[in-house]
Amino acid sequence: MAEIKFGTDGWRAIIADKFTFENVKLVTQAIANYLKNANLIKKGIVIGYDNRFLSEHFAAECARVMTGNGVRVFMTEKPVPTPLTAFAIRACQTGGAIMITASHNPPEYNGIKFIPEYAGPALPAVTDAIEEEVKRIQEGCRIYELDLKEAQALDLLKEIDLDQEYAGQIFKVVSPEAFQKRPLKVVVDPMYGSGQGYLDRMLTEVGCEVRTINNYRDPLFGGTIPEPTSAGLPDLKRAVVNYQYDLGLALDGDGDRFGIVDEQGEFVDPNRFAYMLFEHLLTTRTFRGPVCRSLSTTHNLDRMAKQNGLGVIETRVGFKYISESLREKGCILGVEESGGLSIFGHIPEKDGILVGMLAAEMLAATGKTFSQLNAEIFAKYGMMLSERLDVKMTPAETESLLARLREYHPKTLAGIKVDTFNALEGKKIILEDGSWVLVRPSGTEPLVRVYVEAPDKPLLEEIRREVLKALEIKTN
Repeated sequence: MAEIKFGTDGWRAIIADKFTFENVKLVTQAIANYLKNANLIKKGIVIGYDNRFLSEHFAAECARVMTGNGVRVFMTEKPVPTPLTAFAIRACQTGGAIMITASHNPPEYNGIKFIPEYAGPALPAVTDAIEEEVKRIQEGCRIYELDLKEAQALDLLKEIDLDQEYAGQIFKVVSPEAFQKRPLKVVVDPMYGSGQGYLDRMLTEVGCEVRTINNYRDPLFGGTIPEPTSAGLPDLKRAVVNYQYDLGLALDGDGDRFGIVDEQGEFVDPNRFAYMLFEHLLTTRTFRGPVCRSLSTTHNLDRMAKQNGLGVIETRVGFKYISESLREKGCILGVEESGGLSIFGHIPEKDGILVGMLAAEMLAATGKTFSQLNAEIFAKYGMMLSERLDVKMTPAETESLLARLREYHPKTLAGIKVDTFNALEGKKIILEDGSWVLVRPSGTEPLVRVYVEAPDKPLLEEIRREVLKALEIKTN
């Protein structure tokens, strides 16, 4: 029997290996059992799916099992981004949602995200309960199924199209009036994913000139990975420069993560964008609340929050923890350095479409470039530079590294005294000057990530060099 574990953001596996129709039905039955135990089954469930290979067929199997359990299903009539599926929970007032997606994983993967009734990522207590139900079913409990035609006849299956309602929610959070000051020229790259047809339409609606690239379904994602990192966006960088546009916006495979390219074709990494957006929100919004970031995200947000009399909440890696703070702590902004972000007034789920609209709003409202905005913030707050290094490792190599990491307690790094250690996830070392380094294994990929932040590039590189050498991490 396959072991089914929910990682940082759902269960993902290779199609035809562990991600099979039988295992999809197994997990769906486990979710149905969870809904029963939580007294949510009468509220129904949303089922959405992305552009990956067989996603619509996997979604149909989910619907067969859910309706077989007497759960009313609200099924999206086409591939949709994850944030729309999360939004649909509130629009349809259901007990949660299933999203068939492997997000930014390679094309051979697919996956299942369960989004609870609060419209944000499932916390460990929820996914642990679902995993326990999976084990019970594997030990002999039944999977219930119903033919979809019969489900429709029984009014247990309804197709939904919430594109307009979702766009309306975005325009409640974004300021359309800002675009009247400066019509922008924008290239949109949904990376062949299910975020197609959202950013381009909304930007056009507020008066922007928009070109789209990679905007058709390709389950192979153009032979690459649908992850909007600097290395993954050569098409977008080239298009922005060639068309002489103001901005390039990208989405990952299911539209919940963002990528931004400036007018020079340079990638604006999520850490930089996060503090520029924070300043924009402080300038243009009246609401005030703490800022929430994961422990791997820039501490520049801390400096800005302190100068503005606001608190900072640091969470474990995973947007589910940020989502919890957005819901319960009234945060003005919740962000992780891997490209997940949401703000007060929106659903507590990361949303690349929202971020794209906010990025365009920022440029339109200020009439400035990202480079100009970045320089102003550095001058005002005295900021630091940050970088992330990803190193591929086998499970055995990762375990060996973690053993070394537990014993690693340097007194200084790059000649600067160590202030504190944080072993919440991997190990984070904070220096007296505010510089820091974090080493942690990825929760979704066979990688170890090394994050460093320091006041300048030479110091950043020296800290990283010392840590890699001490921990015997080989980058080649």
